[in-house]
Amino acid sequence: MKKLLAEIWDAIRGSEHDYTSISIGKAILLLAVPMVAEMLMESLFAIFDIYFVSRQGDAAISVVGITEAMMTLVYAVGVGLSMAVTGLVARRIGEKHDRDACIAAVQSVLLAILLSFLFSVPGILFADKILALMHAAPDVVAMGSGYTRIMLGGNVVIMLLFTNNAIFRSAGAPSLSLRVLVLANLLNIILDPCLIFGMGPFPRLGVTGAAVATNIGRGIGVIYQFYLLFKGTSRIRFSLKIFSLSPKVMMSLLRLSGGGISQYLIATSSWIFLYRILAAFRTEVVAGYTLAIRILIFFMLPAWGLANAASTLVGQNLGAKNPERAQRSVWLTTLVTGIYMLLLTGIFLAIPGFFTRLFSSTGDSFNVAVMSLRIIGLGMFFYGCEMIFIQAFNGPGDTYTPTMLNFIGFWVIEIPLAWLLSMKTGMEQNGVFYAIVISETIIALLAILLFIGGKWKTRIV
Repeated sequence: MKKLLAEIWDAIRGSEHDYTSISIGKAILLLAVPMVAEMLMESLFAIFDIYFVSRQGDAAISVVGITEAMMTLVYAVGVGLSMAVTGLVARRIGEKHDRDACIAAVQSVLLAILLSFLFSVPGILFADKILALMHAAPDVVAMGSGYTRIMLGGNVVIMLLFTNNAIFRSAGAPSLSLRVLVLANLLNIILDPCLIFGMGPFPRLGVTGAAVATNIGRGIGVIYQFYLLFKGTSRIRFSLKIFSLSPKVMMSLLRLSGGGISQYLIATSSWIFLYRILAAFRTEVVAGYTLAIRILIFFMLPAWGLANAASTLVGQNLGAKNPERAQRSVWLTTLVTGIYMLLLTGIFLAIPGFFTRLFSSTGDSFNVAVMSLRIIGLGMFFYGCEMIFIQAFNGPGDTYTPTMLNFIGFWVIEIPLAWLLSMKTGMEQNGVFYAIVISETIIALLAILLFIGGKWKTRIV
């Protein structure tokens, strides 16, 4: 136990290791601990955010939920680009080509800034129209246009946060990502109630204050990221002389990120259609589903941290010409994740109201949230498997396979099935929840079969 605690502290402290040569179990521990802690910080942000917003009523919760559905497009681009960073940087680190890894990292930062304009301009100009297009009620549009405008308009901080943290993780320094998120989320948690409720010298901005707090916290986090990158506290060190466009590397990033962006756009844009289906019922349904999703994310993000660890190990071990070690890393990570996710299923089946009561204790939104947790919670094991194997493909730069899987799962199965079950069978919103479980399970099973096939081992980036 003493040795285990020492290794956990070593992981949090951020000591450098060669993850291609130490034991697989230790490598997973050293990578996963700070990544899981990083994801817990992200989930804490989501929980505190919705906790304070829920005090403004169901309309405010709906604003956050609908805007979050639109923000998934931003997350898709950010995550897609971060996967390209992981694919290139982790591979170059594994090959011991640190300078090439630095050049790839710099190009990803420049690309993130350029891509952010795709969302900031329409978000600033058409926030109210975007909410109306999503079937938001008039009171939701009136209350939420400021929140939506600020979140979409300030999306560059999200893009850079994702990209820079991917640089740290793929270089084998996930503890730096953790430090950044601790700072960003603590600032957000402090500023949230101040700006929402007008505490002390701060203005009372309502739900819009949550957006302002989020952007300030994340913005300062990005500034800290650049400080660490220029200081060179990992194997990646920025300098002004490499801040110039490299067409060859940029094209590689565009090619890889294009696949990653398509992959996540296909997955996350399906949320928009699910919210649109749910909005056809009533505001309380949207609010209840939003609460449930925030709770689910809180508990599921540690599994995403483990998946990111698997991605880094696959990339670095393939770079070191050791595909069998990469494969063993994935299976061991899957075992740990699967046990954790099965425990979550039991919790959500037994006491879903315990968590929902933190945000809403009565009414339709509470009942919808409880039922959502029970139904969606049935698929937790398969959600975990999906995360691990999707990232196992992304680690060496194979973004095509996850894109294909997401298209089949979300667009061929989930959206049509959600509409059919909710609109034609009398199940209403519960039909949407069951469609999520079915589609995610199918994606996981297909991903496992393709991973066993082994073509990912020959992927070259």
